[in-house]
Amino acid sequence: MLAQSHRESILREAPRQTYIATHSNNDSETAIARSQRYLLGQQKPDGYWVGELMVDSTLVSDTIAYHHWNGKVDPAWQRKAVNHILSMQLPDGGWNIYYGGPAEVNATIKAYLALKLAGVPVTDPRMLRAREMALSLGGVPRLNTFSRLYLALLGLFAWNCVPTIPCEVILLGKWFRVNFYEMSSWSRSMLVPLAIINHFKPTRRPNNISLDELYPEGHHQRDLKLAFDPEFFTWRNLFIWLDKLHKFAEWFARNRIHPFRKRALKKAEEWMLERLEGTDGLAAIFPAMLNSLIALKALGYPDDHAEVVRAERELKKLEHETADSVRIEPCFSPVWDTAIVTICLHESGLPGDHPALIEACDWLIDKEIRFRGDWHYKNPTNVEPSGWAFEYENKWNPDVDDTAMVLLALRKIPTRNPARRDAAFRRGLDWMMTFQCKDGGWGAFDKDCTKNILEKVPFADHNAMLDPECADIAARILELIGYENWSLDHPQVQKAIEFVRDRQEPDGSWYGRWGVNYIYGAWQVLRGMRALGLDMHQPWLLKAKSWLESVQHDDGGWGERCNTYDDPVFKGQGPSTASQTAWAVMGLCTFGDAQLPSLVRGVDYLVRTQNADGSWTELETTGTGFPRVFYLKYDIYRNSWPLLALATHRTLADQRPIKPNGHTANRGVENCVVGAR
Repeated sequence: MLAQSHRESILREAPRQTYIATHSNNDSETAIARSQRYLLGQQKPDGYWVGELMVDSTLVSDTIAYHHWNGKVDPAWQRKAVNHILSMQLPDGGWNIYYGGPAEVNATIKAYLALKLAGVPVTDPRMLRAREMALSLGGVPRLNTFSRLYLALLGLFAWNCVPTIPCEVILLGKWFRVNFYEMSSWSRSMLVPLAIINHFKPTRRPNNISLDELYPEGHHQRDLKLAFDPEFFTWRNLFIWLDKLHKFAEWFARNRIHPFRKRALKKAEEWMLERLEGTDGLAAIFPAMLNSLIALKALGYPDDHAEVVRAERELKKLEHETADSVRIEPCFSPVWDTAIVTICLHESGLPGDHPALIEACDWLIDKEIRFRGDWHYKNPTNVEPSGWAFEYENKWNPDVDDTAMVLLALRKIPTRNPARRDAAFRRGLDWMMTFQCKDGGWGAFDKDCTKNILEKVPFADHNAMLDPECADIAARILELIGYENWSLDHPQVQKAIEFVRDRQEPDGSWYGRWGVNYIYGAWQVLRGMRALGLDMHQPWLLKAKSWLESVQHDDGGWGERCNTYDDPVFKGQGPSTASQTAWAVMGLCTFGDAQLPSLVRGVDYLVRTQNADGSWTELETTGTGFPRVFYLKYDIYRNSWPLLALATHRTLADQRPIKPNGHTANRGVENCVVGAR
């Protein structure tokens, strides 16, 4: 982090320069060839690609805390974990949740606790700085629900101040307006094991450990309990009163006279066990996987039980352990990464019958999910089950976003068995289109998962209770069906275009739900509209073009940080990155002018910053998990999107000017228009 601070200081103090584009066509061709070689060298023997998902320090901190709760600590592993956490400490003593961001209270207190559990003295200068920062951020009382619950497991926070997650929620069916399946898929997977944990409250306090020093006003209930809204009649206040009622009901549950608890607890256990099948752990994502392991132990499953052993094994797979450090991924992204790289390599010139692309698409077809998972509760359609998940195995949770990306890849590669490819493509497309929501957009996992009342429940502070429609996914799907010659008069197309237009910001940009942020959203919408054949000279689209050009940096690149999710005033600000510059370049290519000065400067930035081995260096966080809570650095982004951007510009430069003529305007540039997450 000292290196990060030094680098940013240099960037701030350096005189502003405007770079003049100097690259030649040969330079671009050389950059494309280098990038192709690099990516081909990264392909796995089975035919797929997978880059690392890099995140903040909280996963390692949580794992240290879990091992101490479990009473089994490997000193050698713990030493490496401590090294990793300390390597991410900021000069001010805190820990952030995205590169270049400020200290964040949950990450800082989790890191402090993990280091203290691991035996780092509280008098260590690094711990003293961490303590000071934690207190300045409000200390333990400012933690979110999940952080509070983990502290409660260690006896470091009062259970009666943790929002109750009642098991009975799983019993609420469609007959109840706000039921279990109105929550997002990732929330369901996290909350079911947490509800089990909430019932048993399996507290195991390590010896001589406390966090009293991080309670600014001491253990005062006034600071720790849920705060009411000033207005009397609000949904939040109603749910806080319900939480009090739930806590009263917990007394009956502890004394085994709760009328529904036994049934609800059994239902939660069965739900969790069923969804451990056919996956790389519950929902194949770290929080749900860790929660399920703790829940299994709380239920009394012995350490040698097959489910416990498997849960521990899947968690261990997420670790990257070296001689001196260990870091943890939140999940794996092989389906997503393979689809993206396949598209990039093909559009940059590799033929459809190239062995690497054939192997990749065969692998992707094998990953199609022919199972009616949890999505059918919100989307009870007759469609043949299909779809793709993000991870290696996650049969319960295929998602629209990954499916769209896979279909964009499959449609260009005939594979060894074109009939098999065609069948998978058609199933996937039919399945995906059934997820269009009432307002014309698409969410990621579920249909119409938008009941805002759920965001008012006390345990909804992870900012992920819903799976709302977003412009980036809708535009990506429009891009795909544009290539498939869907008519602009098709009702689903019309509704989707209207949805996208309604979501445009006043300055011409779009919010990016799954990528950072407005650059991502604007790029994807422009790609989708061009693929559909819209006249790109319509005022609302030209407004997006003007916005992209207005936030181009003096070095020719584009950059934006995760602070835009906290305050959009920071739109388009942040160090230039290869991935975000690539998105902007592809967005500007949709307007059909290869000699556009801003576009030429963007291409020059990508050529100029490429490494000799064909890769690009990128430190910034450009992926979004849960806005304002959890972000990811997709390591493959820095090396895939620039290749596609260079290929897109090359294809455009090789063509004669194209006049928009309705639905067929995109056909000449189809090979250079794809989407991303």
